[in-house]
Amino acid sequence: MNNFKTITLGFLLFSGFAFAQEVDLSQDIPFDASVKTGKLKNGLTYYIKKNAKPEKKVDLRLVVNAGSILEDDDQQGLAHFMEHMCFNGTKNFPKNQLIDYLQSIGVKFGQHLNAYTSFDETVYFLPIPSDNPEKLEKGFQILEDWAFNAVLTPEEIDKERGVVLEEYRLGLGAQKRMMGRFLPKVMHNSHYANRLPIGQKEILEKFKHEALIRFYKDWYRPNLMSVIVVGDIDVEEMEKKIINHFSGYSNPTNERERKIYEVPNHKETFVAIESDKEATSTQVQLMYKDLDTPKVMKKVADFKEYLIDNLFTSMINARFEELTNSATPPFTYGYSYHGSTWSRYKEAFQSVAMTQEDKQLQGLKVLATENERARKFGFTSSELDRAKTEFLANVEKMYNDRNKTNSDRFVGEYQSHFLENEPAPGIEWTYQTVKKVLPTITLEEVNAFMKDFIKEENRVILLTGPEKEGLKKPTEAEVLEAIKVDANIKAYEDKVVAKGLLKTIPTPGKVAKKERNEKLGATTLILSNGAKVTFKKTDFKNDEIVFEALSFGGSNLYSDADFKKVQFANGALTEAGFSGLKLNDINKFMTGKMASVNPYISNASEGLRGSATPKDLEYLFQMTHAYFTALNFDQESFEAFKQKQTSFYKNLTSQPAFYFQQELQSFLAKENPRFNGIIPTEKTWSETDYKLAYDKFKERFANAGDFEFFFVGNVDEKVMEELAVKYIASLPSQSKKETFKDLGYRSIKGSHKKVVNKGKDPKSTVNILFYGDATYSPKEALALQAAGEVLTIKLIEQLRENESGVYGVGARGSMNKVPYGSYNFSISFPCGPENAEKLTASALAELQKLIDNGPEEKDLVKFKEGEILDFKKESKENKFWLSNFTRAYMNNAKAEEVLAFEAKVNALTAKEIQEVAKKYLTKDKIIAMLMPEEGSK
Repeated sequence: MNNFKTITLGFLLFSGFAFAQEVDLSQDIPFDASVKTGKLKNGLTYYIKKNAKPEKKVDLRLVVNAGSILEDDDQQGLAHFMEHMCFNGTKNFPKNQLIDYLQSIGVKFGQHLNAYTSFDETVYFLPIPSDNPEKLEKGFQILEDWAFNAVLTPEEIDKERGVVLEEYRLGLGAQKRMMGRFLPKVMHNSHYANRLPIGQKEILEKFKHEALIRFYKDWYRPNLMSVIVVGDIDVEEMEKKIINHFSGYSNPTNERERKIYEVPNHKETFVAIESDKEATSTQVQLMYKDLDTPKVMKKVADFKEYLIDNLFTSMINARFEELTNSATPPFTYGYSYHGSTWSRYKEAFQSVAMTQEDKQLQGLKVLATENERARKFGFTSSELDRAKTEFLANVEKMYNDRNKTNSDRFVGEYQSHFLENEPAPGIEWTYQTVKKVLPTITLEEVNAFMKDFIKEENRVILLTGPEKEGLKKPTEAEVLEAIKVDANIKAYEDKVVAKGLLKTIPTPGKVAKKERNEKLGATTLILSNGAKVTFKKTDFKNDEIVFEALSFGGSNLYSDADFKKVQFANGALTEAGFSGLKLNDINKFMTGKMASVNPYISNASEGLRGSATPKDLEYLFQMTHAYFTALNFDQESFEAFKQKQTSFYKNLTSQPAFYFQQELQSFLAKENPRFNGIIPTEKTWSETDYKLAYDKFKERFANAGDFEFFFVGNVDEKVMEELAVKYIASLPSQSKKETFKDLGYRSIKGSHKKVVNKGKDPKSTVNILFYGDATYSPKEALALQAAGEVLTIKLIEQLRENESGVYGVGARGSMNKVPYGSYNFSISFPCGPENAEKLTASALAELQKLIDNGPEEKDLVKFKEGEILDFKKESKENKFWLSNFTRAYMNNAKAEEVLAFEAKVNALTAKEIQEVAKKYLTKDKIIAMLMPEEGSK
């Protein structure tokens, strides 16, 4: 689904377009006036927008309107292969100099620098610093090289085969096998069914070099390209660079037609019932494909239809959410929507649900019934009012933050404008138009929305799930019978919405003391009940406040027996609601109110996390108060939670990768009496005590005086003080202070090798682990993190680029202080089983070089540049400062230490990294390997 059509997800763009006072539905939707757009004589389209968040950075994007759908028969997989080759050597950046250069200026491969290939397009992402003319020039040179100057030598092509085949290998498994069987029905008689972007293994192994060169020459051409530039830049200067770098290229003399591949309609109902021994979940999908191609949104009248679509989707899915939150949920989740299929040229009305493994037909019937109920009776006025309120609140939040939006949020809409003619009017026009049009939408218009969707032609029903002994597979006749809806269904009845979140208004406490940290710009209130409230006002977002409260203690204070009884019940506690309100009551009341809170209990602490807009901050405080004082106990909600969790987890271990992690964790924790598995089983559910979990929660949150509450964002000091006094100072408290507890349990000691055999595909995973007790040191923690990132650079160079043995590989190092001082370091990668031992030896050899010689200076520079670039961006985000406060609390450190972060990174030496590698990475290690089952091919 494209960006404009996901308005409520926050991907709208912003402009200064002035809105006319009256809405004329016949008017064209305007293009964002703040965006400079144009087309070169050779047909290349460009979009440029100045946006100063993040500062001194620009997001560059090259969009090619060509993907796997255009491949010839001998090219299947080569659109994606071509994407790989653009990183493997170009005219101005031969061999691996491109990645090497970008890393040297702080751009991390895979994290910042990336690309993707789909059926219809190939897109390259390049975020770079914009405060240096040389770096900017090289950024455009890279885009130009990707577009027209890839070096496709036989040597480099053959070298990359192994990497692409490893990516192909990653996609193998139950889902791919089932998709291979159901896709020809879903995309009946369509070219899309035969052109998955990853391609065909046999072709990837043996294609002639000329086939790849032919694809590049045919489809990488100016009139199929767009260059998008958004960031802290000078617009006129960027336009000149686009002209200089791209206007000199021409299209092929006898250019091939860029065909549009239709998805043919069909009279039949196609039913696909697929199963696999490694399938982890059970799903049903009901699809009614449109008869016509999607309508391009051009007029305000089209925009009104789009709003109706969103309101309908919101209302139908609110009903499904009610069902999933009921005492007898028909599925773990379910939803309906009208949107795109595998092709951008075919949309469908689609309903999807995840069910219990033996309840597919029942889940399918519920989807069909609710769709028919909505079609037959429509919605209620109260449902429509809530949907309008929710929609407007989302758009209003984006509007309020229109000048504080990150550049990467903009580029997607311009990409959709180029590829699919989606409108890009900007948030100011959108907000003003929504305010005008939304009230005019009637219940009759929304109720008529899906009248033509449900039909017998162009219908596909898809069931996927596990295959195992004793589990009966539905028949096609049973599936068709399940979608027949009882003619006597009744209209939906909307229940009365709650009046508030709290049963009684709390009696306020007082502020006992106020402190100010000028270095951090933070204020701390010490309240009359002993609770502390620390808040930092920022100007990063106008409409955002993030929050976390925490206290030492956690589940380590439980006995071993009690911990096992409550481990899997903790997730069910919030499902019961609070203040006597069911979850559905709370959700309805919170419609249009932007606030949320989620409590948690970890091994060493308990707390709550949440966020709110300034306008709705009081609701966050009310929810916090309710979780402390009025959590509901509801056995029915626990049983419903258990049912949904069982559906989700029951077959998870049939997936080789998950089974491997379970076996590895069980192996590492075999001396830990508290270890109870990583997912619930029938046995652990039978031993679970919901009442005990509830009592333990009440115990953990009985003493607010032992908590510190942190708020970061657009806070008002007076409002914060009023709300803290009213809702936090009024919480019950005790004089005692708890701390965390080290139970003394550790993972197994010594060096071990653990091989797990699971799966029929030729897929392996290697994990190399180093861990142990250590005295926590911030300096060593930074050096160990650097060791991981520097080693990752070397592993990519050796295992991916030189040996062509992996698609992705990484190393990670860290240290913890709570609940005990420890270090952890890991190396992990997927690969072919035949290469697992060899690549493990290569990885350990690279680690040994780091231990023996320390990092190369150029790699240390890459780490520093990347860390500082990330720090500069992230330190302008509220969640960064919230995390800094909570990390300082947990480590008993000063939060202002973060102000010296750049200096600490710059002061880090190669010797310090080498020393920490010698100290911690020459000890015992665990080598764990996932290998396929014997006899697998």
